[in-house]
Amino acid sequence: MNLLLWGTEIDDRFFPTLELIKEIGFDGVEVPVHHNKPEHWFKFRAKLDSLDLLCETDTFCGAEHNLISPDANVRRRAVTYLKGCLDCSLVLGASKLMGPLHSALGTFTGNPATELEWNYAVEGIREVADYAESLDIVLGMEYLNRFELYLTSSTQELLDFVKAVNHPNCRVMFDTFHANIEEKNVGDAIRLAKDQITFIQLSENDRSTPGAGNVDWDGVFAAIKEINYDGWLSIEAFGLKLPAANIWRKMYHNEHQLMREGLAFIKAGMMDKA
Repeated sequence: MNLLLWGTEIDDRFFPTLELIKEIGFDGVEVPVHHNKPEHWFKFRAKLDSLDLLCETDTFCGAEHNLISPDANVRRRAVTYLKGCLDCSLVLGASKLMGPLHSALGTFTGNPATELEWNYAVEGIREVADYAESLDIVLGMEYLNRFELYLTSSTQELLDFVKAVNHPNCRVMFDTFHANIEEKNVGDAIRLAKDQITFIQLSENDRSTPGAGNVDWDGVFAAIKEINYDGWLSIEAFGLKLPAANIWRKMYHNEHQLMREGLAFIKAGMMDKA
């Protein structure tokens, strides 16, 4: 279960929610790392261990940490920030740090990405991937839709980027929300990425409960089985507590119902396609 459903301010006050997530039947959580100081996460890791909840981590960069900025100081801050997120991921016991790490969320020039911007991102992520390798952590690179990001906004573009980085610790994280906007066929996009996929986020078209919208879930589940994917499946749903998602009305009844119904839907869908 992705904790971004409750926003980015994750601390000790979240412990009762972790207990509920475990009670509902999840095996693990995705933790958004925006407090990128390792000491912030020591108690959180202890709580995860006490509940036997596994953990992977996510982050995203803003304009001040932008690997494709024309300002070399901004690019250097981005590398430092991402290395700090990796340090936090190590504390949390994560094997993956994921997200649109290669460029800043919601930061546009009004033009397509240039070769120079592409090269800046490749160079920066390669350095971050080297550091990730030293911690035995994999980067799960994510593309976002055209309204949120412009360096990569399709599966093929992201695969081209990962190929350019050419590092064993740089792979693909697949998110059905963005694919539902940008791809002709979401299942075919999963097949295209296949061996490069290290993690899959299952997200409805309106960020609500999986199964309650218009994503082609039959096609998604069939493709996941077809490529013999055996990694995590995670629910990524957003609410009003995440301003960056631009959600201004509630898309579900409550978080408890979303988790129970979403988990049951995914289990049924995967069983049907087994």
